[in-house]
Amino acid sequence: MSTPSGFDELIHPSTRLSVVALLAATEWADFSFIRDSLSLSDSALSKQLHTLEEAGYLEIHKEGGGRKRRTKVRLTSRGRTAFEGHVAALRAIVEGAGPTAAPAAPPPEPGRTSDPTTQQQHAEAHR
Repeated sequence: MSTPSGFDELIHPSTRLSVVALLAATEWADFSFIRDSLSLSDSALSKQLHTLEEAGYLEIHKEGGGRKRRTKVRLTSRGRTAFEGHVAALRAIVEGAGPTAAPAAPPPEPGRTSDPTTQQQHAEAHR
């Protein structure tokens, strides 16, 4: 099976995929919000953000100084496009691996019907 178009090796590792998915749902996010939402250490998140920023997928903005310093992060249009392409590629992989039809339901037990309405009427009659 070939890799579908749009599959992005840079985004694919679970931590980066989680970061990008979180950012895809918002315009800007605070570093601390991302860190806490994904249960990452500061250093682990910083490393992932740096990798994504180098690829042009993120914009990082630092405000203030000292203890009041605040770091905000957002997806760039390139990052959003890459994420959407990666999600589409993952869907293609999952859909291509599944059965072509839904599995058949097991036959009803003797004396029972598979019709939910009849089952409900049967249950009500025996109350």
